[in-house]
Amino acid sequence: MNVLLKSATIVQSNNPLNGKTRDLLIENGVITKIDSSINAEKNITVIELENMHISSGWFDSSVSFGEPGYEERETINNGLRTAAYSGFTSVAVNPNTNPKIDNKATVEFLKNKASNNAVNLHPIGNLTMNGEGNDLAELFDMQTSGAIAFGDYNRSISNANLLKVALQYAQNFNGLILSFPQDNSIARDGLANEGENSTLLGLKGLPALAEELQIVRDLFLLEYSGGKLHIPTISTAKSVSLIKDAKAKGLDVTCSVSAHHLRLTDEELHGFNGNTKVSPPLRTEKDINALIKGLENGTIDMITSDHNPIDIEHKKVEFNNAKSGTIGLESLFGAVNAAIDLNLFIDCLTINPKSRFGLQNYSIQEGEPADLTLFTPKHQYTFSESEISSTSKNTIFIGKKMIGKAYGIIANNQLILKP
Repeated sequence: MNVLLKSATIVQSNNPLNGKTRDLLIENGVITKIDSSINAEKNITVIELENMHISSGWFDSSVSFGEPGYEERETINNGLRTAAYSGFTSVAVNPNTNPKIDNKATVEFLKNKASNNAVNLHPIGNLTMNGEGNDLAELFDMQTSGAIAFGDYNRSISNANLLKVALQYAQNFNGLILSFPQDNSIARDGLANEGENSTLLGLKGLPALAEELQIVRDLFLLEYSGGKLHIPTISTAKSVSLIKDAKAKGLDVTCSVSAHHLRLTDEELHGFNGNTKVSPPLRTEKDINALIKGLENGTIDMITSDHNPIDIEHKKVEFNNAKSGTIGLESLFGAVNAAIDLNLFIDCLTINPKSRFGLQNYSIQEGEPADLTLFTPKHQYTFSESEISSTSKNTIFIGKKMIGKAYGIIANNQLILKP
C-alpha cells in the first residue's frame, strides 16, 4: 500500500511537528517522507480531505462486540470495521460474551478472528471464572495468549479478598487489574442517578455513593497489596477527587471516563428511552464539570466510548426492563471534541491509554510504521442513524449536535476510509 497524504495537520503533543501541516508519503505501511510538499508518483493513492488532521492511531480501552455468543448484537468483523470508520486503530474488547473470555482458548479465538485486520483487537480477559466473581480465572495463561488486562465487564467484585489476591498475583507478570466501581449492596436495583430527576420520574435511584464506596475500598486494597489497578468509566465528582488523592499518594491507579458521561446528564431520561439507560447511570452537570477538570489536571487518564451493542429486543422495551449500554465508537470524537483541548483529547485516546495497557504508540516521523487516524475537528453535523455502522443501533446520541468527525485510518499497511 502506497499512500500520499496531502496537507495533513499533525496532532501529536510530544512531536516537534505538532500543529504543523505537512504532506506524508507512506510506502508499504511505513512513513518514508514528511515534507511541506511531496509530488505524487505513479501507483500512489493520493488522499486529500477537507481540513484533514492526523494523529497516531486512536485506542479505545472499553469496547464490546458480542461474538462469540451474541452475534446478533455485533460480530467481530463488523465491529472492527466500525472501529476503523470511527478512527480507531486498536480496541480493547470486553469479555461480556458467551462463553466468557476466561481461559487461553477463548483469548486465542478472539485474536484469530481478528487477524489480518486493519484494526488491532486486544482481548480483556475475565478476572474471575465465567465472570461470576467467585474464583480467579487463568490470568497468566490468558496474558501469554494476548490478553492485555483482566476485569469482569460492568460487574463489580464484591469479595474484597479476591481483588486483593488478584492484585498480588498479577504482580508476578505485571498484569493490569480492572475493577468496575459499584457497590451492589448500595446500588441494589437502582435505575437512574439518585436525585431530583429519579424522584420526578419515579425511577429507583442509584446513588453516587455506590460508585464512591467501591472506589474507596479498591484504593485501600491497592495501597495494601500493591499492583496495578485501572478503574473504568468513573462518573461522579467525588470519584475524581478520590483518585486524585490516591495518585498523589503514589498508588499505581488509572481511570477512564466514557464519552456520554462527559456530555449528557440524567435530564436525558425524561423520555424513558431505553437507549439512555447506561451503567454507570448518567449523572449531573456538576459531575460533568468535575470529570472534564479531572481530564485537564491528569486525574482521568483516558476517554472511552464504552461501546456496548444491545439488540433491539433488549432495548426497545420499558425502561425498567431495558439492558444497560450504548454504542459509542461512531460518536465518541464528535460528542466530546469541543469540550476539551484537542491535544489533550488526542492524548487521552493515544499515548495515555496505550501506555497503561502496554501498547506501542508510534511517533509520526520518517521510518516509523504508519498507525494513523485521519479526522477533521471542525465539521459540524447532527448525529443520525446514517452515521451508524454498528449492527445494533442503540445509541444515546441520536439527534445530538456533533463537532468533529473521523475520516478513517491507516494501519497494518491498510487504508480504511468511511464511505
